Amino acid sequence: MEIRKATSADVEQMQQLIQQFADIGLMLPRTIKSLCEHLQNFTVAVDDNQKVIGVAGLHILWTDLAEVRSLAVAPEAHGRGIGRQIVQTLLKEAEQLGIAQVLSLTYQTRFFEKLDFHVVRKETLPHKVWKDCIYCKKFYHCDEVAMVHYTRHFRMSDRAKEA
Repeated sequence: MEIRKATSADVEQMQQLIQQFADIGLMLPRTIKSLCEHLQNFTVAVDDNQKVIGVAGLHILWTDLAEVRSLAVAPEAHGRGIGRQIVQTLLKEAEQLGIAQVLSLTYQTRFFEKLDFHVVRKETLPHKVWKDCIYCKKFYHCDEVAMVHYTRHFRMSDRAKEA
């Protein structure tokens, strides 16, 4: 198994994998067009035959905020740590970009807690709510949990404020 940046050759498999979970209401669907437009944001896990068995994107929302989006792992690959490895790769990418907070809107709180994400109120994330959420069909009845991972950049900015 390999974790790498997505390529155009991966898009159809990425969309099919995401759609499996969208069909059962666990995530929002992504179109081929949307995946192509944001391809540079996506990381995939592929097996030895280059079949996409995991996917997620790191979407930058503001200078200090990014979001893990469309995290999906093929059912046959569950329990192998693939989702964890993809999220850890995205967190490293956020660190390299100087992003202080990485959020996820999720139903999988235990998974994200293990990766040092903490539950927050959605209202504390105005750059997400007013950029994306307001256009979502779930806006008025969203049942996803907002969770944030604070990178070392957040911690450094906190120390600077205290000084």
